[in-house]
Amino acid sequence: MHHRKPRTPTTTKTAIRLGAAVTAGLAITTITTTARATPTRTGTFPHAAIAVDTAYSHADRTHMNQFQKTFAIHEYGPTTAVTANNRATAISAGCSTDNPCRSIALSYQIVTTAGPNARLINATNLSQAVNNHCPTCQTLSAAYQFIITTPRQLTLSRQARTELADINRQIDTLKTSRLPIDQITHHADNLAHQIKTILDREAAQAPRTSNTTNPHTHFTPTVTMHRHIR
Repeated sequence: MHHRKPRTPTTTKTAIRLGAAVTAGLAITTITTTARATPTRTGTFPHAAIAVDTAYSHADRTHMNQFQKTFAIHEYGPTTAVTANNRATAISAGCSTDNPCRSIALSYQIVTTAGPNARLINATNLSQAVNNHCPTCQTLSAAYQFIITTPRQLTLSRQARTELADINRQIDTLKTSRLPIDQITHHADNLAHQIKTILDREAAQAPRTSNTTNPHTHFTPTVTMHRHIR
């Protein structure tokens, strides 16, 4: 009798690809995401980079309380082009008025890029919340995107990574929180502003000029935060 070797489930393959794609040391937990990102490069050769992160939550009569989140860091050096896409989608469907659903999706994306084309990044940050035949359901989607542009490659400090890891854990605690949606939104916003403060500090310590005579690489490092909540 011949025994066929068990096939690796598709979801496992996806998780493996995700682990290879994310360019930071922080763990990403309780997420449903499709991510494509070029690995971090420490050389000085410009390259194209793509970062895509998605949090998707779907609640219904079978799964009445759903929470999904992403927390991703993509660090790139000099680039010829960068595309960053961050999305959060939360759906509540088919629950009754007496037994409403609760669906929450939160996505936090951090992207660093450097060089003369750093400020030409193509960034998209969107969220969507849908109550489908679920008038009393609680549905929240929030997408937060942070774009850091510097003349020379920026590597986040150990202190910053430790602080960001702590914020990541705080976001995880919202999964078991029974606070109303408006308070969850407040906490998610507060944590996003903490991230911005950390990144602002890191950018302020980054060199303001490059090692070349190209005038396009002499600019003040900046951190841009995009916020979209539904």
